[in-house]
Amino acid sequence: MMHWSTERDMRLRHEAMAWLSARTHDGSMPLSGEDLADFRFDGERLALIDRQRGIRKPAVLDAALSIRTVYTPPGRPKPYDDLTGLDERLRYKWRGTESQHPENVALRRAMDQRLPLIWFFGVGRGQHQPMYPVYLVAEEAAQHQFVVGYEPELASADPDSPVEAALRRYVLQETKVRLHQPVFRATVMRAYGTRCAVCSLRHGELLDAAHIVPDSTEGGIASVTNGLALCRIHHAAYDRRILGIRPDYVVQIRHDLLDEIDGPMLEHGLKGRHDQPLMVLPEIGRERPDRDLLAQTWEHFTSGGTG
Repeated sequence: MMHWSTERDMRLRHEAMAWLSARTHDGSMPLSGEDLADFRFDGERLALIDRQRGIRKPAVLDAALSIRTVYTPPGRPKPYDDLTGLDERLRYKWRGTESQHPENVALRRAMDQRLPLIWFFGVGRGQHQPMYPVYLVAEEAAQHQFVVGYEPELASADPDSPVEAALRRYVLQETKVRLHQPVFRATVMRAYGTRCAVCSLRHGELLDAAHIVPDSTEGGIASVTNGLALCRIHHAAYDRRILGIRPDYVVQIRHDLLDEIDGPMLEHGLKGRHDQPLMVLPEIGRERPDRDLLAQTWEHFTSGGTG
């Protein structure tokens, strides 16, 4: 089969990413495999994801188009140990351990040509959150993996330059944030059925994926057990220790507010939830809030800490 020109290859990548932006409302929602099957390029259907493999390289391309990390429920072993290394950089594992496997060669070509890739991150059964563009900026053959970044120029940065070292640290942090936020949100919203855990509000545009404790404590990109779906009011109240959630999933409101007189939001939206159980929890038990993590935040709440 004749391969496409470089110009057509790049046009495919740009059109695919523009299509994903429109379908996900600029990354605010995940897509199913059926959704992803709708993409067309030059009038022809073209799969953006390989449902059987982690690496997608259409036959007409020389290099990989997308990579995929499957969703692993909490407590289950991961088939591939993707994500961060000790230096905080993101990794994506080879297919197997053979350097010259065609899929690994396709990734290496994408790295050498500095081609943008799409990373489909599993956030539930059959649900994927796309992140793009990402680049493969280095290969660690001994560990059978590639280093993933959002800036291909990092691959050639001078590690001895103080300016470039500072830039590298900044970009690495930005990369973690840009990957973490959409994956974490999509995972939490899917688990809670896009409803606020405290009041059951269903409007996704008014909901946040809130961390129980800072995500660095969990050490993972998207731990649903360290998350709560909360409306904007209850998220702000939780973060400011106006609202607390006990390890047994019961809501408490700060005592000084219980004696305060104000409008209906305070009366019904906050005081009305005092001593009430959470209205929404994930149906899958292993995706429910980690009680030990709730205990950490609950201790801060009861001690009067803020922020």
